[in-house]
Amino acid sequence: MSISSDEVNFLVYRYLQESGFSHSAFTFGIESHISQSNINGALVPPAALISILQKGLQYVEAEVSINEDGTLFDGRPIESLSLIDAGGPKNGEGTANGDENGSHALANHHAEMMEVDREVEIPQNKAMVLRGHESEVFICAWNPVNDLLASGSGDSTARIWNLSENSTGGSTQLVLRHCIREGGQDVPSNKDVTSLDWNSEGTLLATGSYDGFARIWTKDGNLASTLGQHKGPIFALKWNKKGNFILSAGVDKTTIIWDAHTGEAKQQFPFHSAPALDVDWQSNNTFASCSTDMCIHVCKLGQDRPVKTFQGHTNEVNAIKWDPTGSLLASCSDDMTLKIWSMKQDTCVHDLQAHSKEIYTIKWSPTGPGTNNPSANLMLA
Repeated sequence: MSISSDEVNFLVYRYLQESGFSHSAFTFGIESHISQSNINGALVPPAALISILQKGLQYVEAEVSINEDGTLFDGRPIESLSLIDAGGPKNGEGTANGDENGSHALANHHAEMMEVDREVEIPQNKAMVLRGHESEVFICAWNPVNDLLASGSGDSTARIWNLSENSTGGSTQLVLRHCIREGGQDVPSNKDVTSLDWNSEGTLLATGSYDGFARIWTKDGNLASTLGQHKGPIFALKWNKKGNFILSAGVDKTTIIWDAHTGEAKQQFPFHSAPALDVDWQSNNTFASCSTDMCIHVCKLGQDRPVKTFQGHTNEVNAIKWDPTGSLLASCSDDMTLKIWSMKQDTCVHDLQAHSKEIYTIKWSPTGPGTNNPSANLMLA
């Protein structure tokens, strides 16, 4: 029995995702070419890396408890053996300082326990658990019209959950299996579904996958179109307000505007020098994109150069969002800052530096000009 480097990389990648280190997982996934591996993520159980480490630790505990002559090792109780100790020398082997049986190393390496968040009890009558995915869930989005919730998962599926009061058993689900064409037949892509978005009418759902394809589905779960022009994983996609275009961003350093009716690419924008991480529409034909190249480009359909380029972040830009009027653009970055930009100037309008760690997501409040509550102050979280 053996384990390949690809399998080790996938276990580390999955552990980072499950632990909430989304940006570290992204960086590691790109550098280790996770998307090019043939590992079926749906078959890898949650916490697989921890499980393997625990089993290996149990084996080492048994190994160090017995001397070469078969007698029990008269040292520290094996139940207190830490993972650090497990990597130390075996019984009878010399250590760096000449210790004969390794007992000095076992006796002096005391690993402190990690702090664990306390459990918070949520009343059962205030929570609904939706079960069905066979791997971690990356994203979800409410339908803007109906009582439907869409979710994307590492099991290479998206699901549409019907949460209306008249649905049978409280909720029903439609499984949207993401397949690719191989040998003249459809086979599961075995890649994560990490982005999705409903159109404004709530009739169509767009999904983006690590298999490099975007897909359009009806709210009934039928595949309407497969959009294939990206050369690698898709990280973000958005419908425009009119519902005739879909915008996607990928690891191939490009963004693409798709015709939602024909499934054809209207224009590909190759302006970033590194993977594009997020996109957001300013209008029905103008959008902004951000990247690990630390730049933000504002582009317009039909133009072969960016309308505007914002530079000022000193690390990867993770997310961007236009305000309700489309006049201000907010961005957040690994440089621990949140910046607000205006099309009227090249430098940022505000440079907010209250965070002490990387910032991954931002959201404008549904208040202020351009909203149903124009008298309230516009806020950014």
